[in-house]
Amino acid sequence: MRDKFLTYGSILFLLSLTLAWFFHGWIWLAAIIGLLFFIGILNTLQKKHTVLRNFPVLGYFRYFFESIAPELQQYFIERNIDGRPFSREHRNIAYERSKNLESTTPFGTKQDITKANYEGLRHSIYAAPILKELPRLLVGGAQCRQPYDASLLNISAMSFGALSANAVQALNLGAQRGHFFQNTGEGGLTEYHLKGGGAICWQIGTGYFGCRSDDGHFDPEKFRVNAAHPHVKMIELKISQGAKPGHGGVLPASKNSEEIARIRGLKPHTDVISPPSHTAFSDAKGFVAFIARLRELSEGKPVGFKLCIGRTEEFIELCEEMNLQQIYPDFITVDGAEGGTGAAPLEFVDSVGIPLEPALIFVHKTLQKFGIRGKLRLICSGKILTGASILRAIALGADMCNSARGFMFSLGCIQALRCNTNKCPTGVATQNKMLVKGLVVLEKKDRVYYFHRNTLLAAMELLAGCGKKDFSEVSMDMFMKGDEFVHLSDLYFPNYLDDYTRVSKGGEYFSAKQRHHISHGNGHEKA
Repeated sequence: MRDKFLTYGSILFLLSLTLAWFFHGWIWLAAIIGLLFFIGILNTLQKKHTVLRNFPVLGYFRYFFESIAPELQQYFIERNIDGRPFSREHRNIAYERSKNLESTTPFGTKQDITKANYEGLRHSIYAAPILKELPRLLVGGAQCRQPYDASLLNISAMSFGALSANAVQALNLGAQRGHFFQNTGEGGLTEYHLKGGGAICWQIGTGYFGCRSDDGHFDPEKFRVNAAHPHVKMIELKISQGAKPGHGGVLPASKNSEEIARIRGLKPHTDVISPPSHTAFSDAKGFVAFIARLRELSEGKPVGFKLCIGRTEEFIELCEEMNLQQIYPDFITVDGAEGGTGAAPLEFVDSVGIPLEPALIFVHKTLQKFGIRGKLRLICSGKILTGASILRAIALGADMCNSARGFMFSLGCIQALRCNTNKCPTGVATQNKMLVKGLVVLEKKDRVYYFHRNTLLAAMELLAGCGKKDFSEVSMDMFMKGDEFVHLSDLYFPNYLDDYTRVSKGGEYFSAKQRHHISHGNGHEKA
């Protein structure tokens, strides 16, 4: 193709020059062809891109279509029930609820509910009254001096840096109106988290942003000052994140502005990769003692930790150490491996960590085994978006739920998958000032509020439909899986092949049912 381009390009350029010589109005054609021919020659000489070297000029179409592949997929290929991580159907329900619109769907389900992996709720013919007030729970154990009355659904950890200033402010204002908390993420406590007056769960990551010494370690005095802020209601120690467990937080250089660098105490316009583990402790004994230290420094506010389960024996060791020291966190946040992130290596996203369902079951049962479950609250995060997902999480053992991407949808996120490029088109996950201006705080704060409220109302309706009067009554007996239908069909439909299949044994023929009776010592009849 390279040789053809040079040959035909030379001919076309000479012809265009000849045409322009006799007809001066065609000079523009010669200019365009000349420019393209010049670019093509440069393409053939460069050694960095093989496609452009072999297909001069035409190779640019490959890069163009690659750049808009997510849009092509979402707008022209994806069906309503397709799309990853969230289907169009689920994104739409988040948009409708955040706009306080009627979130209904016509003509019946689009899901294949006959498959073995289908999961549904078992409703009751004796529906209970719908709860009048949104559910709340008290967070704070016996060792906590300032317990916090929390909502059942809250904003999961998202840092300023991963999100824009306008996004953080809108989330906080929505949280203030709806009386639920916003988790700061590991990027630190900033003025944008505090402007709106909403409740804050301050997350402390391995980078210790907001309580970081000059050499990058934990600074107790800085922690004490920030923890004393009246809007800070809870402290969360981040051990690992579901989207990238075993890897520190990542903020690409393109999003590390001078403002963010100043807040975090770092050099601007460089990649920020937090350490994979904490320097304040190195074993279960130090971990548990550090929880007690944070609680004391914060004047008794609820202190807990967040983790994605990996090596189960390490969590068991933690429980043993809690009982040994008689020190217990006020809450534990279990993050599933399907959780979201602004930026992470693909191998960590796809191949590390345990998904929410088995992780939550394991943590819940292990805490029960060690007699700890009643001493703390269990929070979960990982693709919590609908009322059904909230009920499912509670049935698996959670007390409360956190959602990150659900609240991003309420801000206007369109799942453009540009979070790690600083080019988020909706101004949610970018530091580009021009794009950020498109997100109007006073408009989006109400959408955050309505998403929270309407999602909980949906969960309350489902709860009542299942005959339950309170969220404390939620259990796994409310749910059914599609493989139960397969088993039921096997029991109901007669198996004619089995009934009439004959097998010879010692000159006698038996049906499958007769062979079953023989094997159980019930005798037999001759065929």
